[in-house]
Amino acid sequence: MSVAETGRQAIPEQEEISWRIAFTVSWAGLRRRILRSLITMLGIVLAIAFLTYMLVIDNVTEALKAVSGNDALTVLLQKAGVDTFAAGKTDSMMLLLIGLSLLTCLVGIVNSMLMSITERVREIGTMKCLGAMDSFIVKAYFIESSLQGVFGTLCGNAIGLVVALIILFASYGRHVPAHFPGLKILISLGVSFLIGALISIVASIAPAYMAARKQPVDAMRVDE
Repeated sequence: MSVAETGRQAIPEQEEISWRIAFTVSWAGLRRRILRSLITMLGIVLAIAFLTYMLVIDNVTEALKAVSGNDALTVLLQKAGVDTFAAGKTDSMMLLLIGLSLLTCLVGIVNSMLMSITERVREIGTMKCLGAMDSFIVKAYFIESSLQGVFGTLCGNAIGLVVALIILFASYGRHVPAHFPGLKILISLGVSFLIGALISIVASIAPAYMAARKQPVDAMRVDE
């Protein structure tokens, strides 16, 4: 057997690193960059909180409008500026504001992750020199961005729900628990969570693949 053949046989195949290890690396990265992570999550929190707030307000308002024969409730709705004669009418301007806030959230996550890649070229190159495959880099950045999105979405859901309930109780008092549309509220919370998670996943795709394309030699060109 020739030396060349022996050398070729001695090279082991790279093993696929598990999602658990990628999650550990991603979580460590978030902890090291906690301030940047919080700033990124703040954009998600505000966008999802606004979306949740509008959905909850709309659900409860529609439920109160459906109540018939309650003059006191009708007066309260009119004082709050609700058109009691417009059933199921969609506010196009509000939909536009929600769309813009979600788009801003998407751009914010992408920008944060791209900046993270720029700052961590040496780290990515070092991991590749140590044998990390492109798939591992993609997993690590994908998980990191997704974690920010999930945590931010959960916080946004909670904040939006609490603010909406405070305003609803202040406007309609005891009528809110008496006609509270619990199932619709749960559906709205689920929808806002899915939207936030989807935005986070979509925003993480391009940065993750850009990180995986970094070459090990790039780490040697970066000054400390």
